[in-house]
Amino acid sequence: MKIHYSIYINGRVQNVGFRYFVVMKAGEYQINGTVKNEADGAVVVEAEGAKEQLDIFLADLKKGPGWARVDDVKVSQLPVADYNGFKVVY
Repeated sequence: MKIHYSIYINGRVQNVGFRYFVVMKAGEYQINGTVKNEADGAVVVEAEGAKEQLDIFLADLKKGPGWARVDDVKVSQLPVADYNGFKVVY
């Protein structure tokens, strides 16, 4: 069963390759959705997939890539939006 997480990530998550990291992990776990930088310095991820895969994906996002520092992660479950693939939104 497919579910949708909206994930708000705060910390040093911009200009450290975080969006690229998210795209790579989404491909690894067969997650569909989007990732984008916010004006407040956060990164927002909309992710859809199987709950088991999403939970592993979320655990990786809480660590982030080597240059990042994740201070806080907020997760909301939303209705499925049927994303096709995974992309960066500018």
